[in-house]
Amino acid sequence: MSVKAKRVKKTNIKSTADRLRLSVFRSNSSIYAQIIDDSLGKTIVAASSLKVSGQKTESAKATGKQIAELALKQGIKKVVFDRGAYPYKGRIKALADAARETGLSF
Repeated sequence: MSVKAKRVKKTNIKSTADRLRLSVFRSNSSIYAQIIDDSLGKTIVAASSLKVSGQKTESAKATGKQIAELALKQGIKKVVFDRGAYPYKGRIKALADAARETGLSF
């Protein structure tokens, strides 16, 4: 685990009863997002850019919109954003902005 990952993990980003955790994973070609309930240890909804074609940033925007729509269908409106050790720019920022525009609040 890198130093940056340890530092981010030390901040203890955890979900609460009213705010679940929106976790993001970025690979070289795809981006994945899931909303997790830490008290139950279960994933509530998940989305990825595997079925979306186009530029990486555009697929991240589509994934952010998709995760927000799935969350709103489940009645989830507020989340805690967990970007992991990734800097808040590029695809991570595009996903977060798209999720906010669609209706999630964090």
